[in-house]
Amino acid sequence: MSDVIHLLPDSIANQIAAGEVIQRPASVVKELVENAVDAGAQQIQVHIKDAGKTLVQVIDNGKGMSETDARMAFERHATSKISTANDLFALQTMGFRGEALASIAAVAHVELRTRQRGSDLGFKIAIAGSEVESSEPDACPEGSIFSVKNLFFNVPARRKFLKSNETEFRNIINEFERIALVNQHISMSLHHNDTEILNLPESGLRQRIINIYGKALNQKLLTLEAQSSLVTISGFVGRPDSVRKRGALQFFFVNGRFMKHSYFHKAVMQAYDQLIPAGEMPDYFIYFTLDPATIDVNIHPTKTEIKFENEQPVWQILCAAVREAIAKSSSIPTIDFDVDGSIDIPVFNAPSSTFKAPSVQVNSDYNPFKPDTSYQQPSFDWSKLYKGFEEDRAAAFADESIEAIYPENQELSSGLTSEPAPDTLFPEVSSLCYQYKGRYIITSLKSGLLIIDQHRAHVRVLFDQYLTNIRNQQGVSQQLLFPEIVTFTPAEATLVPSLLEDLRYIGFDLSNLGNNSYAINGLPSGVENLDPVALVKDAVSRAIDTGCQVHEEICDALALSLAKAAAIRPGQSLSSEEMDNLIASLFSSSSSSYTPDGKVILSKLTDDELDKRFK
Repeated sequence: MSDVIHLLPDSIANQIAAGEVIQRPASVVKELVENAVDAGAQQIQVHIKDAGKTLVQVIDNGKGMSETDARMAFERHATSKISTANDLFALQTMGFRGEALASIAAVAHVELRTRQRGSDLGFKIAIAGSEVESSEPDACPEGSIFSVKNLFFNVPARRKFLKSNETEFRNIINEFERIALVNQHISMSLHHNDTEILNLPESGLRQRIINIYGKALNQKLLTLEAQSSLVTISGFVGRPDSVRKRGALQFFFVNGRFMKHSYFHKAVMQAYDQLIPAGEMPDYFIYFTLDPATIDVNIHPTKTEIKFENEQPVWQILCAAVREAIAKSSSIPTIDFDVDGSIDIPVFNAPSSTFKAPSVQVNSDYNPFKPDTSYQQPSFDWSKLYKGFEEDRAAAFADESIEAIYPENQELSSGLTSEPAPDTLFPEVSSLCYQYKGRYIITSLKSGLLIIDQHRAHVRVLFDQYLTNIRNQQGVSQQLLFPEIVTFTPAEATLVPSLLEDLRYIGFDLSNLGNNSYAINGLPSGVENLDPVALVKDAVSRAIDTGCQVHEEICDALALSLAKAAAIRPGQSLSSEEMDNLIASLFSSSSSSYTPDGKVILSKLTDDELDKRFK
């Protein structure tokens, strides 16, 4: 029997590796920009076309590569970052696997132009599908220029299942922002279809955050600092009064590397315990600096999951640091009995001789009981006003009978002629609905009692209403007297143009002001008392969080977001008519038992269950 096991060709092996390393165009941007950072670049430019499907170009002014290094960089497991196994436990750079460029070259057309500092001539190499097409000397600026074209051209299935351009470009922005937040000393810019999206000059960390997410965030950030022998924690956390339900900016960085860590996230949330409402999320930008030997970054292909050797102590330090940052900022009310260092305000003690008591003048001859003879009663005969009144009244009754004024079937006085109602144990009520604790509506059925969550019921009713308006394009907008300005992050701004039409059908009237800002000119009827800026941002954030790709799914996300914001709050008292209308609207819905996101609205208590409770 012949042997059946053989080595795979490099091209196939690279394509297999590309399935883990290069998942989408954002992965290409991440790998190339991190290589530019490791090359010591001070200026990095990223140019994108068609959300990275057509072109991803990264230009840097780093140290460049020689001809040999440029060729070797596209070989599998070729890297300059590590040489021994011990180097894995002392990583200070980003890319170190030696698979990124080989994987990119296996699924795209790649062109590299590079020149070392101090060299007169550079080098150019072009690779397509792991095959070298050309290599020659080239006159290029110092640094490197990577051009990745036609991503996944030889893997049609991967290219077919790429998401929409808006979604893919939003992923690119997210990766770009993560790198920019830890390299504030590097000037970085991002262009999409020849349009500048971000231009970040060299600055401090706080200014870098403001340049990315807007000036409004500056007043919401609190400085975070904590030092220990185990870890150094720095960065910023959001004020308790600036939290939001979704779309919160939450970043962890470890030794300059972005990280996702649910355990440390709980530490931050515990520091905000009882300071923010349930379901609200604060912003935070937290940076960890610790010994690379105490962490392991090589546990996931994307390198976003990091294992800590001392997770529990770091958790305690992080929670204490966040609490201290909140307390120092006076963001929470405190009682301070310490008077040390208070300003001593001197009291003015003037000579008493300069003040005189005011004199009071009293009329000693005044007598309040003495009759006033100056007043004279007017001589007016009031009886003249009623003269002839009795004659006119008698004449009127002479012309009309009592029966004409009061029909014989009508009782003169119901209170006098009707029999008194018999005494009953409970007085009769007009409504069959009862509101319990301002949250639930209880009504009777033939087979028992029905308990309705009024907030969820109203969400269901409003969701159907808004969805119908979108489908029928019949949204009613209430114009604002003074338009509000809403500013989106670059990632959110990529999705807003595709949502404008659906938002207009709901009732929103938005106009583009440029620079990722929109003017809110009108709101849907019924939400006038809500914050328009928070309402629009919540709708966009929900559409982003749900990852909607189909138009119907986007419409559902917008309608649900607006319905949850406009629905009556738990604890709000309702009249009998309002409860009746809510129940009638609920049961006219196509799905009255569950909310659009699958939560229970109704709960039935049968007669048999009631009888069992009283046995």
